[in-house]
Amino acid sequence: MFAAENGLKGDPRLEAISAAIRVVPNFPKKGIMFQDITTLLLDHKAFKHTIDIFVDRYKDMQISVVAGVEARGFMFGPSIALAIGAKFVPLRKPGKLPGKVISESYELEYGHDRLEMHVDAVEPRERVIIIDDLVATGGTLSAAISLMESQGAEVVECACVIGLPEVKGQHKLKGKPLYVLVEPSGLDGFC
Repeated sequence: MFAAENGLKGDPRLEAISAAIRVVPNFPKKGIMFQDITTLLLDHKAFKHTIDIFVDRYKDMQISVVAGVEARGFMFGPSIALAIGAKFVPLRKPGKLPGKVISESYELEYGHDRLEMHVDAVEPRERVIIIDDLVATGGTLSAAISLMESQGAEVVECACVIGLPEVKGQHKLKGKPLYVLVEPSGLDGFC
């Protein structure tokens, strides 16, 4: 569900967040309208609004784990985790974590990839939210859900700053709720 559909319609914070995201046409390739969140991070007020909205949503849900998807989920996840009293678990690309890991493969429109996490990162019955910057097809988030569930954790919700219009009616991802703050600017291709 989009935040504007869940009690935040007309909230000026959402407008500030959306305005702070730079759109870079034809990056990384022709036809893609890249949603650059680095400009959101440079705007301390818009960045704070982003964190505050997520914290307000999750602070009373007894969340014990905030899992962030590499790499942009790392920019939001730790701040949310600290504010709600949860631990942060990084979900990394292959070969980036030392020690014993578990992994989950997923399909991309141009091939496949894999997410990894430490085997001891979560425990059974821990309540988890998964955070990333953008949801397009949901493949990466679905892999993240599978990783968490393979360890017995309960995924409460997936959260993204930006969600494509195609996911607007999709309030669930692998049966889990999906919470999105804003729609992207530019409507041709996304990344």
